[in-house]
Amino acid sequence: MRSFWYPKMYVKDLLSIPMEILPQNNIKGIILDLDNTVTEWNSNYIRPQVAQWFAELKSRAVQLCILSNNGEERVVKVAEQLNVPYVHRARKPTSYGYLRALKIMGLQAENTLLIGDQIFTDIWGGNRLGLFTVLVKPLNGKEFPGTKVSRFFERILLKKIVSSQLVDVRV
Repeated sequence: MRSFWYPKMYVKDLLSIPMEILPQNNIKGIILDLDNTVTEWNSNYIRPQVAQWFAELKSRAVQLCILSNNGEERVVKVAEQLNVPYVHRARKPTSYGYLRALKIMGLQAENTLLIGDQIFTDIWGGNRLGLFTVLVKPLNGKEFPGTKVSRFFERILLKKIVSSQLVDVRV
């Protein structure tokens, strides 16, 4: 039995996600966590490779939406640079923000991929709604102090995830 904590795939970063999984799984849209997934924590700087990755997905007509627990002022700065919609104050891992993102993109959960760096917010929330979940390694060790506490428990769970053979691990 697959745990709600287990992503379908675990990769180094969003650039490491193989594009062939999109058509293979009928993925039409991607919901992305912001901090330590798209950008480093509390940063508005977008690496050129990440901007190019977003452009490539848009050229393939893939819908994109940033989902963050941050306030609008923080999220909008990145979303505007990437020209993608966003949901701020998402209340992850509750379904509230995920459902808003799905509505914005006009998609169903079964056609949507979720990318995030935290098991207990991003992956758990996405799995509960039936999204195709992808866990990425955090871009940087700098993060919100409360997140550091959950990282301790995530490290324990990550050992099980990697050894489970239930997750496509490409780190």
